Amino acid sequence: MSEARAQPFAPGSHPIAAYGGGAFAFAGMKHEGSILATPAGVRPLQAATLAELTPETLRPLFEESAASPGSIEFLVIGVGADVAPVSPALKVALRAAGLRFDAMATGPALRVYNIMQGEGRRVAAALIAAP
Repeated sequence: MSEARAQPFAPGSHPIAAYGGGAFAFAGMKHEGSILATPAGVRPLQAATLAELTPETLRPLFEESAASPGSIEFLVIGVGADVAPVSPALKVALRAAGLRFDAMATGPALRVYNIMQGEGRRVAAALIAAP
């Protein structure tokens, strides 16, 4: 894994201000494509569909959680425009890492993340960009 991939492009915890058209706005910037938001920062997520959301694409989440145990207690997964279950392999990996999670359409996931983040909860979000 390259060092550039591991580093967030918006360090720190940020609410997501807006989404749509395949993009997200946060920390005064706009990013086209999916994102991973954690307490350490917001970074691109290399998954354009739910099928591409794997333990490998979520490696920065697992690394952050392992490096600072307890820093993330809940993962909100935005699966895109339509609700669908996450893969069994991803469920196993998340449970093995001690992470609780819930999957829903990206719009509701973003709202749940913002509420939990605003409450100071140890939350992360994997948000697949929706049209």
